[in-house]
Amino acid sequence: RHAGSVQEPLDSTDPKKQFYNLSKLGDPRYDRLPFSIRVLLESAVRNCDGFLVKCSDVESILNWKQTQTQTVEVPFRPARVILQDFTGVPAVVDFAAMRDAVMKLGGDPEKINPVCPADLVIDHSIQVDFNRKSDSLQKNQDLEFDRNKERFQFLKWGSKAFRNMRIIPPGSGIVHQVNLEYLARVVFNYDGYFYPDSLVGTDSHTTMIDGLGVLGWGVGGIEAEAVMLGQPISMVLPEVVGYKLSGTPDKFITSTDIVLTVTKHLRQVGVVGKFVEFFGPGVAQLSIADRATIANMCPEYGATAAFFPVDNVSIQYLKQTGGSEQLAYITKYLKAVAMFRDYNDVSQDPDYTRVVELDLSTVVPCCSGPKRPQDRIAVSDMKTDFETCLGAKVGFKGFQVALERHSTGVPFQFDGKEYTLSHGSVVIAAITSCTNTSNPSVMLGAGLLAKKAIECGLSVKPYIKTSLSPGSGVVTTYLKESGVMDYLYQLGFEVVGYGCMTCIGNSGPLPEPVVNAITQGDLVAAGVLSGNRNFEGRVHPNTRANYLASPPLVIAYAIAGTVRIDFEKEPVGKEIFLRDIWPTREEIQAVERTFVIPSMFKEVYEKIEKVNERWNSLVAPSDKLYTWDPKSTYIKSPPFFDGLLKPPKSIHDAYVLLNFGDSVTTDHISPAGNIARNSSAARYLTNRGLSPRDYNSYGSRRGNDDVMARGTFANIRLFNKFLNKQAPQTIHLPTGETLDVFDAAERYQQSGVPLLVLAGKEYGSGSSRDWAAKGPFLLGIKAVVAESYERIHRSNLVGMGVIPLEYLEGDTADSLGLTGRERYTIIIPEQLTPRMIVDLDTGKTFQVRMRFDTDVELAYFRHGGILNYMIRKMSEN
Repeated sequence: RHAGSVQEPLDSTDPKKQFYNLSKLGDPRYDRLPFSIRVLLESAVRNCDGFLVKCSDVESILNWKQTQTQTVEVPFRPARVILQDFTGVPAVVDFAAMRDAVMKLGGDPEKINPVCPADLVIDHSIQVDFNRKSDSLQKNQDLEFDRNKERFQFLKWGSKAFRNMRIIPPGSGIVHQVNLEYLARVVFNYDGYFYPDSLVGTDSHTTMIDGLGVLGWGVGGIEAEAVMLGQPISMVLPEVVGYKLSGTPDKFITSTDIVLTVTKHLRQVGVVGKFVEFFGPGVAQLSIADRATIANMCPEYGATAAFFPVDNVSIQYLKQTGGSEQLAYITKYLKAVAMFRDYNDVSQDPDYTRVVELDLSTVVPCCSGPKRPQDRIAVSDMKTDFETCLGAKVGFKGFQVALERHSTGVPFQFDGKEYTLSHGSVVIAAITSCTNTSNPSVMLGAGLLAKKAIECGLSVKPYIKTSLSPGSGVVTTYLKESGVMDYLYQLGFEVVGYGCMTCIGNSGPLPEPVVNAITQGDLVAAGVLSGNRNFEGRVHPNTRANYLASPPLVIAYAIAGTVRIDFEKEPVGKEIFLRDIWPTREEIQAVERTFVIPSMFKEVYEKIEKVNERWNSLVAPSDKLYTWDPKSTYIKSPPFFDGLLKPPKSIHDAYVLLNFGDSVTTDHISPAGNIARNSSAARYLTNRGLSPRDYNSYGSRRGNDDVMARGTFANIRLFNKFLNKQAPQTIHLPTGETLDVFDAAERYQQSGVPLLVLAGKEYGSGSSRDWAAKGPFLLGIKAVVAESYERIHRSNLVGMGVIPLEYLEGDTADSLGLTGRERYTIIIPEQLTPRMIVDLDTGKTFQVRMRFDTDVELAYFRHGGILNYMIRKMSEN
């Protein structure tokens, strides 16, 4: 039916406020749709214009049950976009450069503006430079400003120059927690219409908002920019896996234990590219913070979204966080369109592609590691698992340390006392990241454990780098009000900043004696963090083993000083066992009910855009076109628009730059952390007059393509089959020389030779890092040949005009006899179709699939990428 026929006022007393009542479509298929698919349908009905969104798209979504397992492309226009500063700076750089490009083509540069509302939260720039000092927070925040002043001025310019873009200043919290507690609308009340809140974000953990019943997921920065410019996302209508929760968790179980269990389970089930929707009576027992913790880890189990439809618990959360003025219309609207959920009512259960189930009573305390978030280990098995990993062959669960070196101990001096480090010694213990710091139950649990530990006379060795980086100021308030902050502080867990710190690699330096001891003994030292990512080389270059754990367990391992401990059989210290100090769920919930109250959220967020004096006093230019500073090492006009009118070409006689195995992450491709002193990027910065203390991080320099191209494949844990060892290097095949990856690529480019990358399964897993596609593009990589891709990274490659090629089922580099030393030719046909099969010639010919999954993606490719497509479109209008 025509969309207009289901348009009506939500309240007869206010006929100007309308909504699209999907319940009046009169179509029995609607009531069987998963709740997440109903959100896609509402967007299609409301935005149906016969051009970007067609009536056939509405029909495809309504017909989800029949079409879900086919490749059916549908458009989706989210209500808003969210950015963080590591991904937000390059987005604003691209917007500024697009204005220049449109002007050159004779168009109106001011047409380049976010059409879709965008919020940018500055949260990734702060580092743990100082800890265990009374003024660590202030010192870290001051350093953050000193290092990033130029970036912050640029962002402030962007907030003035572009309409519809709001900047949340540094020191406010982690983007996903600020989104959950402050930015989420649940239902939009905008421009005379009510409709579901939905979003895409330039951070893979955008999915955290799904825990509140707001459909959202991470996209590449490139794709997000197109959405900001008014383009719908072109997506394949997803399968929806129903995840049924039942049973009651044990009293000692934390939400982190549940999420690590769910992560491993869903990885085994196989949900890559699918939606997961939670249902069943077990969901009603989970707080919104618990649900958000599970939804946050969605990228770690590979799904696109992990949706918890709105129910009464969601409404209570909105009351608690100060969103009560919207409640009257939120509940009324969601009930009117059959999007309000009662998890105990089985008659509301929709159809799913398939159903899997978890009994919460089976969950045990656990961690994940030592190199991947999906590698869950029961806490009771941690000691034996680590010792097995120590000797196992190098891989996701192996360090290949010779048996005679397993008991190596290296003595060292710290603050006048002697200590010993060995394999498994904890050197970083961080309560950090959006996964957990939004959750009062685990944060208060950590505080109560700290209180009991101090009362028992326990302590943490002073050389261990301990830190607490809350996701928002609300956390600090309730930790103080409940009286546990002093105990955390006594153990070394003081507030060091509000932002994404250790989890993103902003862990700061380790004490020099600790680094020397690790290096001297070639030790597998450990980091334990309450984050969501523990890929190699991400947390810190000197922690080869990194484990994800709940905040209370982070403290427990910090007190123990090692991950080689069986808490059941061995005391954490002073003959005190972990069970003696571990708080129960009931204890934690009693404190939470008393101290986590609405006035806290209101007070913290009322100040959010006023409290940062240094931000407010920043002076930024007000011109509509940005004046680029040629001396800047942070902000530079990118070269992405230089070949605007060049059509895509076939690839002839390409060399392979790098030859990879499975699970190469975006951290391997484009690291965000430390810039090594012997790297190509360091040499570039040194030549520009900078000393090592001013290098900052790769993440902070994402506005400068010269640094980021040199930082591509610069991860020290990169394993390239050409070298058969970990190093950010490759072999320049024509000469046989071993070079840094950038230097080898530069040689190839000077010879005019195109490049490829060979890879195994899950290429590009991890963070939604657009520079993991932009960097390879700048190195001259024309295509990647892999067994499979992570969803966001494939989309980013498409957005940059790099061809994602996939081996046909059953084929691998090994089965085809590829060494990577061949020359590769790929003829691009003039008539392209989605997912078409093409020939790849290396002297012998085999077939691969071009992973352009939709017609829209092919249109982007023909124009040289998504941004070039948008510029030409804006210039023509």
